Amino acid sequence: MRQRTLWTFVVLVAIAMAVACSRRSNVPPVSIIPIAGGGASTAAGASGTSRITGAITFDGDVPPAETIRMNSDPVCVMEATDTETEYYVVGDGGALGNVFVHVTSESIAGTYPTPDEPILLNQQGCRYAPHVFGVQVGQTVTVRNSDPTLHNIHATPAVNAEFNTGQPIQGMTMNRTFDEVEVMVPFRCDVHGWMNAYVGVLSHPYFAVTGPDGSFDISSLPAGDYVVEAWHELLGTQTQNITIGDGATAELSFSFSAG
Repeated sequence: MRQRTLWTFVVLVAIAMAVACSRRSNVPPVSIIPIAGGGASTAAGASGTSRITGAITFDGDVPPAETIRMNSDPVCVMEATDTETEYYVVGDGGALGNVFVHVTSESIAGTYPTPDEPILLNQQGCRYAPHVFGVQVGQTVTVRNSDPTLHNIHATPAVNAEFNTGQPIQGMTMNRTFDEVEVMVPFRCDVHGWMNAYVGVLSHPYFAVTGPDGSFDISSLPAGDYVVEAWHELLGTQTQNITIGDGATAELSFSFSAG
């Protein structure tokens, strides 16, 4: 009886692995569109000649990062390379990272094609990477589990459809899209409570995420009058109005504080 039970278990594991491999083989190649660190907008349909650049800073004493206790999952303890919270990524001169900067969809005219290239949201070291990112409506987000432990991906939007899917096998991927503009959509892992990420869903490609130097660069923008919004997960949002001429470069700066 024990041998039969063991044999049944082995067969079930083999079937699960075969199904996982089959799923992976049907997933298109994934590459990351560079949206962090002040990278310029390069998505489909961005054909203007104007540009908005700038920097985000934090004013005041930076709240210290907290150490994440991952003891609930021994695999996370072994796999993790970073155990500090990402709430405040502040560099030299108060440069503030992980800020989502975008032209509001209400202030821009025209329609823009959905990029064919997917965005990768990776679960590695029991963290989401990137922590903050952006996509266009209808653009594929490929979520990958790179850890040898169970993760689940729980998106909790207010406008788009909620989803909550488990990935128990290392290397598993799944594809999701968002149908409506929404800034921002939170992700979390219900297995590991410290894991979270945010995505901004827009109708156009004019957005960026600040890196450790706090800079952003939104290029190939048509001339016009715009509202530019900067969003931070704990510090809220700020907006500025800007008029930019054809072929011109405009500079904006935002300053956040915890007070």
